Amino acid sequence: MRKTATVFASISGCIAVILGALGAHGLSKCVDSGLISNEIFHAYETAVNYQLLHSIAMIGIMSLPSKFTMYLKTINYLFITGIILFSGSIYILVMGDYLKMNVMWAGPITPLGGLCLISAWFVLFISTLKYKEEGTANNAQKL
Repeated sequence: MRKTATVFASISGCIAVILGALGAHGLSKCVDSGLISNEIFHAYETAVNYQLLHSIAMIGIMSLPSKFTMYLKTINYLFITGIILFSGSIYILVMGDYLKMNVMWAGPITPLGGLCLISAWFVLFISTLKYKEEGTANNAQKL
């Protein structure tokens, strides 16, 4: 799972940088010319930022000791699903706005992706609470 998650995170991070550059150098001109709205452009920037942030978080989580992340598979699946659903649905909405296509079906997918991202962080929190450091019980008895 560590390799799969690292491969996904590295590709996702790469795509986020490419899409960020596209937004900064291409889509911003579309806003100026009125092809897409400011609101849609802001949503696009949010999608890119969240995609990059959670890709980096996945790589950081991969560097934690195995015992610390007892729910590693669950955390990674939630992050992967969240990135795809959250950022992916916003990218679809942006393309729909740009191409003047009706893609409103993608709108309700965004919160599901957000819920997956929130859940991944919460499961990491639970995993942290359940982690027992070696020697903690002995140190507590001394107090």
